Amino acid sequence: MTTSDRAPEAVGPDEPVAVPGGPVPELAAVPGVAVVPAAGVRREALYFAVRNRKLVGGLSVVVLFLLAALVGPWFTSADPLAYVGPPAAAPSGEYWLGTTTFGQDVASQFVHGLRATFFVGVVAGLIAGVIGMLIGFTAGYRGGMVDEILNMITNVVLVLPVLAVLMIIAAYLQVRDVQVQAVIIGLFSWPWVARAVRAQTFSLRAREFVDLAKLSGAPVRRIILREIAPNMASYLFMVFILLFGGSVLFAATLDFIGLGPTDGISLGLMLNHAKQWSAMNLGMWWWFIPPGLGITMIVGALYIMNVGLDEVFNPKLREM
Repeated sequence: MTTSDRAPEAVGPDEPVAVPGGPVPELAAVPGVAVVPAAGVRREALYFAVRNRKLVGGLSVVVLFLLAALVGPWFTSADPLAYVGPPAAAPSGEYWLGTTTFGQDVASQFVHGLRATFFVGVVAGLIAGVIGMLIGFTAGYRGGMVDEILNMITNVVLVLPVLAVLMIIAAYLQVRDVQVQAVIIGLFSWPWVARAVRAQTFSLRAREFVDLAKLSGAPVRRIILREIAPNMASYLFMVFILLFGGSVLFAATLDFIGLGPTDGISLGLMLNHAKQWSAMNLGMWWWFIPPGLGITMIVGALYIMNVGLDEVFNPKLREM
């Protein structure tokens, strides 16, 4: 359980309580309870975040690749699929990562592929996160028949053979782009999020601050958004990072087996083209190592970031 998941009734003697806006007189009057403004808790989290080597290291790698995706196309060929040089040329001052067997600039493909990779990760992660949170919050708070119906829907999506479904979609969609790929991945990545959020909501809905909000007449949506969700903020942020990394890896897998976009370029498509045209047999290492290394480093850095955030939000795991 993270620091933000603690409920008021779990506070013991001399344990600080985070209160939005400042100390509450009723709590401040209780002997042995130290009341700390929420701003102080945020400053404490920031203090440990900038000193966590896993978080800073992982974030640095992700930002480095993001900058390459944003700025790189300015320094490379405008069209990553254009024939701009001699075929199968090794890396040089003119072609930083060499060329393909068709004379395409590998460096241009790499930076444009990074853009597609980040786009799919962010969009698919947001779609899966929103769907999973909506279903998880609703099922966990409502319970009863609503919970059973939403659980049934979650279980159906969870047991669907995703690869077979994507093959059927690919057969009917003759033209696919990264936008379609991001939406498809997002629509199949949310079940585990819904289950996790549902379990957390079940735990939080029985706390005293939720009961007080009910007694005050607050609507369900306001209770979830202002009472339950903020107590899960750190957990939800880490969920998005996991969805981001999982979506990037899933997209690369689909691209590699030929179910990715039919136009444009991505890191997974680079690996697919390198495999199709025997880049490994021809010794063209510059064609398949950069995209493979890029995918590995981005996904690995995201998972390392997640571990670092867990240490920041959990006092028992913090690096002192």
